[in-house]
Amino acid sequence: MADINFNLMSPIDIMISVAQRAKTLRLEQNITQQALADNVGIAVGTVKRFEKSGEIQFNHLLRIALVLGKLEEFNNIFAADDIPASLYELKDTKKRQRARKK
Repeated sequence: MADINFNLMSPIDIMISVAQRAKTLRLEQNITQQALADNVGIAVGTVKRFEKSGEIQFNHLLRIALVLGKLEEFNNIFAADDIPASLYELKDTKKRQRARKK
């Protein structure tokens, strides 16, 4: 499969790309849309809409990933980098609790 550079893609392009990869994985595992919907606990129409447009609720996407064996990949989506970019970042050990008001 080609390596995709997500920095050049819009959010909609990424949604469609994820949906296509999920569909490909579902077909490789020989799972029908109905069987996937039953295992996830959603309507088959939801699976069809997801595979066509990429639109789906996040909790449903996570359950689809679980059924397809890809749930662990979601664990690193917003993970913090372990390596600081500079020594100045080492001094700032407090974690932010909220964003500043503008």
